[in-house]
Amino acid sequence: MTSGEGGDEAVLARIAATLEARKSADPASSYVAALYAKGGDAILKKIGEEATETVMAAKDGDKMRLKAEVADLWFHSLVLLARHGLSPADVLQELARREGTSGHAEKASRR
Repeated sequence: MTSGEGGDEAVLARIAATLEARKSADPASSYVAALYAKGGDAILKKIGEEATETVMAAKDGDKMRLKAEVADLWFHSLVLLARHGLSPADVLQELARREGTSGHAEKASRR
């Protein structure tokens, strides 16, 4: 299953490039630039809101709303990553590192 030209990873890369470009944009011209201008706490608050909305959609069993809320949560997580100089590729690399490892073993290794 692919989304647009180049597949799912390409979508993430395009979004990441846009988020980088918004770092230097006028906050009045861009929602993301405005979030960056408000600082880290505003981004974290937005992630908290989106996480809560995701949980509520899942509890309601509303698949369409769940899909939309997870998209919002992922998007704002990408904004946070970009603010900290990280990219979707960094997260994909970490997931690949963990692939095939028991969740219990991986969690224990972080102690």
